Amino acid sequence: MDGRIATESGHSHYINGHESLVHLHRLRALVDAVVVGAGTASADNPQLTVRHVSGTNPMRVVLDPRGRIPSDLALLNTNNAPTLHIMGSELQATASVAHVERCVLPLNASGQFNPKDVVTLLAKKGLPRVLIEGGGITVSQFIEAGAVDRLHLLVAPLLIGSGRPGLQMTPIETLESALRPPMRTFRCGDDTLFDLRLRDTTA
Repeated sequence: MDGRIATESGHSHYINGHESLVHLHRLRALVDAVVVGAGTASADNPQLTVRHVSGTNPMRVVLDPRGRIPSDLALLNTNNAPTLHIMGSELQATASVAHVERCVLPLNASGQFNPKDVVTLLAKKGLPRVLIEGGGITVSQFIEAGAVDRLHLLVAPLLIGSGRPGLQMTPIETLESALRPPMRTFRCGDDTLFDLRLRDTTA
C-alpha cells in the first residue's frame, strides 16, 4: 500500500496474492513478448512463462545494457520459451545459442536503451504486443518515454515501510505536472487492481 515492490534487500516473494499472480500470467499469455531489466532478471531469476493459466509462452526479453546478467539465469538456460537478450551496442554480442537470441541496441546519454527503440525492435521481430513486467526502473523509463499504453498496478493490503519503490520517475515541482490518466479499479482477491490508460490507442 506504500508503493514498495520489495524490501531493501530485494525480497518480494510474495507481496501480492494468488489471484494477482494468475492475472499476471494471463497478461503474459495475451502478449507476444514480456520484458524485464537486468536488475530484475538478476535479483529474481524469473521464468517469465505462462503456468497459472492456459496459453502460449511469450518471447522473454532481457534488457541488459552493460552485459551484467549472470550466465546461470533460468532465462538463459531453460528452453520452455525463447529468450531475446538485448545488450548495449558497445558490447560484443556473443553468438545466439539454442533458445537464446542476442542482439545489440545503442545506448542514450544515461547509458540506457531508448524504450521506443526496444519497442521498434520487437515490432520488427513480429512481437507488437509487449508487457513491460519489471522492475520499477524499467517500467518508469517506458512510462516517461510515452511507450506504455496501459498500466496495471496491483496494490496489496501490506505496509512494508521501506525498500524499493514501484516507480522511480523524474521529480516534478508541482502536482499539475503529475499524470492523471483515466482509471478503473477491480478486486483481485485481497489485492486491488488499478487499470490506467496512459495513451489513447483508439484513434
